[in-house]
Amino acid sequence: MLKESVEYLAPAPGGVYLDATVGAGGHTRGILESAGPAARVVAVDQDTQALVFAKKQLADLEKQVMFVHGNFKELDALLAQCGVHELDGALLDLGVSSMQLDSAQRGFSFRENGPLDMRMDSEAELSAQEIVNRWSEQDIAQIIFEYGQERWSRRIARNIVAARPITTTEALVRAVLKAMPRGRGWQKIHPATRTFQALRIAVNQELEILENLIPKVIERLKPNGRVVIISYHSLEDRIVKRAFLAAAKGSRTMALGLLAAARTEKFFVLTRKPIRPTDREVQENPRSRSARLRAGEKRVP
Repeated sequence: MLKESVEYLAPAPGGVYLDATVGAGGHTRGILESAGPAARVVAVDQDTQALVFAKKQLADLEKQVMFVHGNFKELDALLAQCGVHELDGALLDLGVSSMQLDSAQRGFSFRENGPLDMRMDSEAELSAQEIVNRWSEQDIAQIIFEYGQERWSRRIARNIVAARPITTTEALVRAVLKAMPRGRGWQKIHPATRTFQALRIAVNQELEILENLIPKVIERLKPNGRVVIISYHSLEDRIVKRAFLAAAKGSRTMALGLLAAARTEKFFVLTRKPIRPTDREVQENPRSRSARLRAGEKRVP
């Protein structure tokens, strides 16, 4: 959703923008091409491989991009590292990048056999292998149910524990398939999809980090600054929606974080409903089919 992201972000000449998940660099390029040569982007990614790739892809714009390795949960420190205090806009493209999914060695995909890992930051301690082999059956069932919204979470957890040790994505898929009831019938998605999603979310603490990040990003926006967030499943989208609505109501204490003391600025939600990718984009990139874009703007009344 590059076109929609840039349109809602509305980059301005000389602006300073945050691309919190730079990935392959497509959004950063779109921002800078729209804003012109005086604009700058703080390009963050916790995946060192993604940063290396993005630097190559954006070599012609290197004077305008400040590349930073880190998790956006450390937003204050990452911006301070770049000498940036306020933002004209911020873009958060959540989820797993195509580079991560297509690399069997990263262990994100059930379609490719590889080590069971799922760490977006390869230096992080917790991996999916640690969870499936060391966590209790009850805890595994809970995250599969909560983060994967999987109705067969208990059966899957029971089979995972029985199949230990599980060290590869293929072995995990076998455990999940064994847990599926017979005669379940044709499904739109692979039976392991929700389990893999749940483990990835747990490994990378995605929901907790997102809950705390959104209020921080809104606080960093200048007047007329905008934030655009692209999520890929209902759990993320619900967090974004609630955080935007809480900020728009001007509540000092948010359910998902703490706002600073009341100020003169007010936050406006620009998307009454999430923006979805066009049919053409879904045809060209099937992985975009679940994307949902929401945007908001800080204004001076």
